[in-house]
Amino acid sequence: MNRSLAKAFFITGTDTEVGKTLVSCALLHAARQQGRTAVGMKPVAAGTDNNGRNEDVERLTAASSFDAAPELVNPYCFAPPIAPHIAAAEAGLAIDLDVIRSAFEQLAAQAELTLVEGAGGFLVPLGESIDTADLAVHLNLPVILVVGLRLGCINHARLTAAAILERGLTLAGWVANNIDPAMPRRAENITALVDRLPAPLLGVLPHQAAHDPAAVAHLLQIPS
Repeated sequence: MNRSLAKAFFITGTDTEVGKTLVSCALLHAARQQGRTAVGMKPVAAGTDNNGRNEDVERLTAASSFDAAPELVNPYCFAPPIAPHIAAAEAGLAIDLDVIRSAFEQLAAQAELTLVEGAGGFLVPLGESIDTADLAVHLNLPVILVVGLRLGCINHARLTAAAILERGLTLAGWVANNIDPAMPRRAENITALVDRLPAPLLGVLPHQAAHDPAAVAHLLQIPS
């Protein structure tokens, strides 16, 4: 592996359920289609099936170039689909950012592209005194913002971009994801965001009834 080509990004969104996992998986597929090794990571996940598996973690693993150790891909996984700080408290656990950083460094040593997907939006709490933004800062990664295209997305995207920059992080780019097929004036909203967000548009994803990240990978570009 050519370590000079190695990159890593933190994936966040304007809200929960805006397509962070879809975008992360599509970017992983895009890297693999370029002949690069790529791996996804979900440091904190909440919500599991009867077998203790989290859907986002399973999708990231399937989109990666190799099967990494589960404890590296997902150091913290909680059964109830609730806010992670509440799930951690109910489980009697404290999320440790150093544990996550150690797992990330081990993963990043194995791939040319490592994508770390956050939980929910950028400021979702992970404990009494830490949130997802603190995790991004702790890992010191440039951020890719997933904007769920629906009414209100301009405000949500601008607020999230401002929060990212306020933490001293680099906003490497943003992806527009069509989560509301009935959204009026979609093109005009995208234009407004292009004019106002301080980072390049990396691609626009169409609405998908069933997510197929490999099919839309060609629509995205990985930041240089």
